[in-house]
Amino acid sequence: MPTPGEFYQRDRTRQPPALTPGYKTTVARSPRFAMISLQNSASEITGPVFGHADVDPGDRDLLTNYAQPGQGPIGERIILHGRVLDENARPVPNTLVEIWQANAGGRYRHPKDTYFAPIDPNFGGCGRALTDENGYYYFRTVKPGAYPWRNYVNSWRPAHIHLSIFGSAFVQRLVTQCYFEGDPLIPHCPIVQTIPDPDAVEQLIARLDLNATIPLDTIAYRFDIVLRGRRSTLFENRLEGN
Repeated sequence: MPTPGEFYQRDRTRQPPALTPGYKTTVARSPRFAMISLQNSASEITGPVFGHADVDPGDRDLLTNYAQPGQGPIGERIILHGRVLDENARPVPNTLVEIWQANAGGRYRHPKDTYFAPIDPNFGGCGRALTDENGYYYFRTVKPGAYPWRNYVNSWRPAHIHLSIFGSAFVQRLVTQCYFEGDPLIPHCPIVQTIPDPDAVEQLIARLDLNATIPLDTIAYRFDIVLRGRRSTLFENRLEGN
């Protein structure tokens, strides 16, 4: 068997175009000129390197990391877990994964979020974890709620969690988001509709995982993240294509 190549050609047909008028804000912020490739400097690609001492084990538990003692957030308790992999399905260990999300009512803890849903005093909406030697990560949290947004008069974002994946250097950061299996709002979301490849949309959906569900406690969803290659996860800040 030949040795797999270190890199695979990107499949640019999977990446949504920068200008998609159905997603209104792309009209103002999409580039009008060809992108320029810039060479990274040594300082950009040599640090910082994250270690286990930088992340507290409690950071991955959004059910407790912001709650008052003896209290907890309102909502459906879930586990979001999976593996970070490279294009050859090899685990990527010691990678910092950060998440942020709305609460169960669909509201972010952010001063500019003015949705009618109340702020949950026991939910901060942010967490972080390092992958283990098998590239595995997990978070405990509540399932976020859907919320309206000013795209068109009746546009709603499906329930979703944002994820940021860091490499070993400051400039190595990828951002994506995952949805949840069975959500009827996914095919109606103007952001999701910008993705031309239905299979790429499927890779953004966290699947119900009853094997990892804790009975009478927490429902589990699995979301694997593929960093590179033809079948890589779509990343919002990799606009030149996957």
